[in-house]
Amino acid sequence: MSMLDEFKAFAIKGNVVDLAVGVIIGAAFGKIVDSVVSDLILPLVGSVIGKLDFSNLFVVLGAVPTGTAMTLDALKKAGVPVFAYGNFITVAVNFLILAFIIFLMVKQINRLKREAPAEAPAPAATPEDILLLREIRDNLKK
Repeated sequence: MSMLDEFKAFAIKGNVVDLAVGVIIGAAFGKIVDSVVSDLILPLVGSVIGKLDFSNLFVVLGAVPTGTAMTLDALKKAGVPVFAYGNFITVAVNFLILAFIIFLMVKQINRLKREAPAEAPAPAATPEDILLLREIRDNLKK
């Protein structure tokens, strides 16, 4: 079997296709959660705490060239090392929300699996020798 044939057999397996679909949907879902966190949740949290913008929370770790704005983007473009803990807060909140949503989805799927009535297994066919023995027994009773 050539390597190409082995690759075809691998790529056609259902698990690989399911995994690919899951990764694509997961990436799209991640973008949605990122937007929910950065555009909806963090502005609300920031306004409650005191109009903080988490993306611009950082500590400058090097010398700042004169004329450079004190924003995270400007400092990164100037090559100044910064400790951007605000970005970490944003990513951590993204992770927590995504993990909670996945937890709710798995919980719902498991609940639906439990609710689905399991089909009772069909009774096993009685072997022919047992049927013959029963017939002999019934004939002897007569």
